[in-house]
Amino acid sequence: MLSRLSLRMRIFLIFAGLAAALIAVLALGLAAAAAMLQSAGEGGAPLPLGLADALAIAALIAGLGGLGLVVWVWYLFDSHVARPVERLSGAILTGAMPADGEGRYLADLAPAARAASRRATGAGRAKPEGGKGARETEMLEHILSDIGAGAVLSGADGRVLFFNAAAAQLLPGLALDRKLRRFLRGGGLDAAEARIAEGAEASDVALIGADGARLSGRIRRLAGAEAAMLAILRPARREPVPPRAPLEALRRHAATLTPLLDHLDAPLPPELRRAICTEARGMAAALRDLDAALTPPAPRQRRVAAEELARGLGLPLGEVAPVTLAADGWQIGGLVAMLGQRLAEKGRPPAAAIRSNGAEAMLHLRWRGPALPMDELDRWLDSAPDPDHPELSGADILAAHGTGIWPEPDSETHARLALPLAISATPRAARPSVTYDFALARSGPPDDRPLDALTCVVFDTETTGLSLSDRIVQIAGLRIAGGQLTGERFETLVNPGRAIPPASTRIHRITDGMVADAPDMTQALRRFHDFAEDAVLIAHNAPFDMGLLRAAEAETGQHFPNRVMDTVLLSAMIWGQGATHSLDAICARLHIALPAHLRHSAMGDAEATAQAYLRMLPALEAKGLTCFAEVLEQAQKHRRLLSDANLAAAHGN
Repeated sequence: MLSRLSLRMRIFLIFAGLAAALIAVLALGLAAAAAMLQSAGEGGAPLPLGLADALAIAALIAGLGGLGLVVWVWYLFDSHVARPVERLSGAILTGAMPADGEGRYLADLAPAARAASRRATGAGRAKPEGGKGARETEMLEHILSDIGAGAVLSGADGRVLFFNAAAAQLLPGLALDRKLRRFLRGGGLDAAEARIAEGAEASDVALIGADGARLSGRIRRLAGAEAAMLAILRPARREPVPPRAPLEALRRHAATLTPLLDHLDAPLPPELRRAICTEARGMAAALRDLDAALTPPAPRQRRVAAEELARGLGLPLGEVAPVTLAADGWQIGGLVAMLGQRLAEKGRPPAAAIRSNGAEAMLHLRWRGPALPMDELDRWLDSAPDPDHPELSGADILAAHGTGIWPEPDSETHARLALPLAISATPRAARPSVTYDFALARSGPPDDRPLDALTCVVFDTETTGLSLSDRIVQIAGLRIAGGQLTGERFETLVNPGRAIPPASTRIHRITDGMVADAPDMTQALRRFHDFAEDAVLIAHNAPFDMGLLRAAEAETGQHFPNRVMDTVLLSAMIWGQGATHSLDAICARLHIALPAHLRHSAMGDAEATAQAYLRMLPALEAKGLTCFAEVLEQAQKHRRLLSDANLAAAHGN
């Protein structure tokens, strides 16, 4: 029982016991003295009253003095031993260097803690890559052998364990540890899985994404992985549908016009002339409609990071500007990859580069040798880069993007192809080429999962004030899976429906003008709910942020039943309640840089909180807090410091 108490509480109980023992001894002494005095009074003259009072007062003074001395010694011991020991142990567990002067009354313990922190930091930096990381990298290389396709791996319960950047484009919002079916419509996946359950090794599949996009591909059970399913997806090939209405109109006008032309030998009556003109105009309109129906539709424009596009080409890379292109990465990437292959077949293997040039970027394919003849380039552009879309040639892709490509000399020994692409005004959030955590396949219920196997969303809000009746003006979140950030981010301003007080603007720098066109509370929280669904929510001072979400439930209809962890309480579990647990203090202890211009912005504070949480994970595990249920139990012991947001949810607050 006592082993579960903190060091400070155990020391307090020791001194409390000492004080109680002192009082008990004094009480026994007084009782013995009273008995002796009474015995003396019975055998002789009674004891003077003044002497009895003096003895009682002396005993009271001695008792209070002894009690005060015990309290004073306890305070010194708590301040100079117990609290520093808790803070030093927290520093050792997190690998953070203890502050100068910390533990100066603990002899060699403080220098030993600093040395241990230095060794831990050095070991962390020198840790070689290999082992588990190398094995998972090799597995990913096999999964990504079909370059350019979207790859999604789901576990036995249908939750996503892995996906690549192409899959993230095809299935917007795709995230780890979420049901794959959530991003798809219809029963195509059910039918394919039923075929595999009957013994088929793989099955073709036709799907519709949650955004309505049609997809095709193939799914198979992954060899050596129990019930794991791998899906390789591409945009569905659309077979051209005969444009019946324009064809029928064209036939009708031609059938009417043909007999009228037989009367052209004689002078034309006005009625016949008008009829011929009417049918001719109708035929011309039908031809325009037919041309429009047969013209391939312009591709839906998407944003793609220049680095993501470049790394998908399969070509040696030169300079790649850190910009986001207003282009369909799938189509432009396929076109450039095809041109690179054609050049290599001609003995001119090229290297790719993307350079920023004002409002546009220039994509270059550069090779050693003479420039490519323009007529040969035109023949290449007549081909379709994607065999699943033979109706969409390279020239069509360029036309749909409003650009072109041309050969030009680059130097006396080199030539290149130049392709200008517009730069998007709205940068796309960076996303890693692959996102995965295979440990999720072995995870149990959330409360029993190891902390580093939880899928979490670290979030923060900025508001019009500091009470739960105030309104959110900004909310941001970051996803963590497998003990690391996945690169998935959520951030939006929120129109609070009321003026933002100047005092609040001075803190978070958000003005009424900035939120005028922002989503309202209902729209913003609906999007955040989709982002955070099924994840454990992490916040600094979570009762406030969760209180805002729950206070808006009646207005928005969005309920957040998520489990919650609070970095204030996690900090208290590591460094004890005597330490300061503000976000700035925690970041200072863990040496997390928190730029001033990002402080008190929702995304800046969420990033700092996420880094703090990840650095506290090893310390929590070292203290025996290995799963969420254990953290939840420990949080109850710190209610004097801060209430637990999970209890607030349970009581409907």
